[in-house]
Amino acid sequence: MDIDEIGYLGVTELGTLYRSRQLSPVEVARALLDRIERIEPRVNAMMRLTPELAMAAARRSEAVFLQGEAPRLLEGIPVTIKDLQHTKGVQTDFGTAILQGTVPDVDTPCVSRLLDAGGMMLGKTTSAAEWGWKGVSHAPISGITHNPWGRGLNAGASSSGAGVAAACGYGPLHQGGDGAGSIRMPAHFSGVYGLKPTHGRVPNWPVSNNDLATHIGPLTRRVEDAALMTQAMAGPHPWDFTSLEAPPQDYAGQLRAASLKGKRIAYTRDLGHARVDPEIAEVVEHAVRAFEEMGAHVEEVTPAWGPLGPELVRFFWPATFSGRIDSVPEFESRMDPGFVAMIKSAAGFTVPQFMQMRLRRFDYIQQIHDFMEGYDFLLSPAVSVAAFPADRLQPAHWPQHEWDWLMWAEFSYPFNWSGSPAASLPCGFTPAGLPVGLQIVGRRFDDLGVLQASAAFEEARPWAQHRPPLAQ
Repeated sequence: MDIDEIGYLGVTELGTLYRSRQLSPVEVARALLDRIERIEPRVNAMMRLTPELAMAAARRSEAVFLQGEAPRLLEGIPVTIKDLQHTKGVQTDFGTAILQGTVPDVDTPCVSRLLDAGGMMLGKTTSAAEWGWKGVSHAPISGITHNPWGRGLNAGASSSGAGVAAACGYGPLHQGGDGAGSIRMPAHFSGVYGLKPTHGRVPNWPVSNNDLATHIGPLTRRVEDAALMTQAMAGPHPWDFTSLEAPPQDYAGQLRAASLKGKRIAYTRDLGHARVDPEIAEVVEHAVRAFEEMGAHVEEVTPAWGPLGPELVRFFWPATFSGRIDSVPEFESRMDPGFVAMIKSAAGFTVPQFMQMRLRRFDYIQQIHDFMEGYDFLLSPAVSVAAFPADRLQPAHWPQHEWDWLMWAEFSYPFNWSGSPAASLPCGFTPAGLPVGLQIVGRRFDDLGVLQASAAFEEARPWAQHRPPLAQ
């Protein structure tokens, strides 16, 4: 087998090759570590590699297959972990110079579960935004994480390293986190699949100080791989009081157990307020037709709750991040200027104001859930723009602001607050050859439904065959 093809194999394919002894976990670990070393100078997706941990796990998994033991769910499967997640004994910088050099003494639950399921950790992907604050892949301590479809272009948000790693064939499974789109935006920009599960489906620790908006989920090249990764990470955990009691389902085994025929699907071009570049709108509209072709009833909608979001997010985004540091002046010279400007914008907020806005947000969330009761799924663009230069907060043709990048990402944060499952699927390319993502939102708790709808679209409009130029 061509060594570079190993990085593009899915979980099921790797398992089959392991069982037939045509390939071993040790061979896979070596091949991927070599591939990463070769591709990394072009993309900068990895904060650091963990070859010793990967090879030790590979040898353990190889013994399982050689001895004919029952393999675990992810036996010998390569994984990467986002550098916002605690990893025992492995430096974790959280995308900021303020915490650079931190070496946790414990794995966060999603990491321990991936490893316990047989995963072999290749390394930590860049959190290419300080503390994950923005949708642009540029952080003070790591520089630009380059979009694999164009060097120097934005790869999107704090899980950008994971999205780029998935696109570049660094193995099948890449862990991401999503507080306002940080799984779905990298998926859109890099042309891969990203799932934000229902809030609490995958335990998150430390519990995020952003009013329970952060979700942990997968970035992959295939829907089945995302289903398997979600299954490995899901389930209640005592460290996260918001984690759901329900045990994980057999998501991968049920992917094709349902049909979209007769499903009632809402489609919104703009949520009633969002600006969308025409080249994005055209590709997404074409993708929506696939659901009609599969027998679904698609209704174009303009939800009444949509226009209520912008004022809320521009209050809560700086408000919640302002609690992360004690003193801006002490660290300002080492921080992202946009992050500093955003924190300073919250200086006049008061506790009564915060609580009043919180009540308004709870009402907004209720309206989202009431709306979703009338539909099985909601379709929208994942992001309003294609990849633009990563040294900017906004594309040059958009309004400019010292910190507000949210203007081109209005489709994602509503479903962080609502806790709803949502995915970004590759659905085409702009005339310049840049990927476009379609967002599928489901009712809360219907992670399986979102995965099934994603798999149906993947079968109707395959995407995994597309490989970015910087990965060659």
